Amino acid sequence: MKTILKKIITYILRLESVLVLFKYKPKIIAITGSVGKTSTKDAVYAVLSGITYVRKSEKSYNSEIGLPLTILGVPNGWNNPLIWLKNIFAGLWLFIYPHKYPKMLVLEVGVGKEGDMKKTASWLKTDVVIITAVGETPVHIEFFNSRKNLIEEKSQLIKTLKKDGLLVLNADDEDVLQMGTNSKHLVKTYGFKEGANILGSSDSIFYDEHGVPKGVIFRVDEEGRSLPVTIEGVFGRNHVYATLGALALSSGLKFNMLDAVNALKNYDIPPGRMRLLEGINDSLIIDDSYNSSPFACESALRTLGEVKNLGRKIAVLGDMLELGKHTQEAHKNIGRIAKEYTDVLIVVGPRAQDIKDGALEVYPSSGGRGINPANIFEFLDSYHAAEFIKTFVQKGDLVLVKGSQGMRMERIVEAILLDQINKEKLLVRQDKEWLEKK
Repeated sequence: MKTILKKIITYILRLESVLVLFKYKPKIIAITGSVGKTSTKDAVYAVLSGITYVRKSEKSYNSEIGLPLTILGVPNGWNNPLIWLKNIFAGLWLFIYPHKYPKMLVLEVGVGKEGDMKKTASWLKTDVVIITAVGETPVHIEFFNSRKNLIEEKSQLIKTLKKDGLLVLNADDEDVLQMGTNSKHLVKTYGFKEGANILGSSDSIFYDEHGVPKGVIFRVDEEGRSLPVTIEGVFGRNHVYATLGALALSSGLKFNMLDAVNALKNYDIPPGRMRLLEGINDSLIIDDSYNSSPFACESALRTLGEVKNLGRKIAVLGDMLELGKHTQEAHKNIGRIAKEYTDVLIVVGPRAQDIKDGALEVYPSSGGRGINPANIFEFLDSYHAAEFIKTFVQKGDLVLVKGSQGMRMERIVEAILLDQINKEKLLVRQDKEWLEKK
């Protein structure tokens, strides 16, 4: 019964979305990929918000029902039928009565199973499509027959582009780059690969006068111009890629590039995405607790290794979900990578036990060593890991926290967060509905 009701509500909201888009005719920027969708969405929003009235997908409203919620500007009703009924009336009223409506919509478009993007393409028409990256073992691959099928599914979003639309592609992901082959649309590419229209280089971490890490700095070359870019309060190449994607859009739409770079200096990056936070006992936290995938986890670990700090480097890694048959090997491989960049490894969840196994592997032929078993700690859930780390973290420690959404790794960040007063703003998943979940 619930499934039937959900389908009815989704159909009504989608129909209202089509009517609202027809009436107000906003320009639509749609973003997809297995890695970096949300970061790119936020970077694009930061650029556009200084130019016009724009709305972006809240949180991760990227599903079949999430897109209509963003278009109509209504909240998730969760399990409350009254809210859903109110949403339906709000959508109808938006269409019937003139409202001040955004000139641009920045939509994050995800897929959970085969056929999802085809449904989206059947009713959504876009002005810009940005495709970020797929990665070797993409998230959600559990629900696809193969990686190739997932890539084909993602590429269906290009079919939503209008004839004069702009296609923005990550040049560093060969599968994504191939999506622009023989395209009749204007194509802009970005990345660190020579030949990209928006070329990034020399990315590094910058520090204040006391040696405290503050963010990332890099250079962007575009049509003969070279621009320095600084992003404060975050780490990781995922934010660099997000910025490059936003600048590629700016280039394609002929925006002022200097204004775009300035808009990205310290824009409001949502919680849980490689954000730098102050921890207890003079420690620092790299909070990447929003979600996880093999590609993103590897990137986060490499960033942990790059940051200079006085104490230990601690990685707290939770299960990576929805990997299907790739689950065991993907987790083991993360363990192999983790031992190269960490002093202490804390694994959380049943699947993360394979991270421990990978970290303990020894490679005599290459001279490599596994991590000392005494420096590995394992917990079944984030509650127990949070209790442990409160008494474990020391002065000068740098703590990376990462795991899939279902692992609720933000509880671990909360346990060692210095600013408890503002934790609702600093941490991911602080809504009432999330906090009530076990």
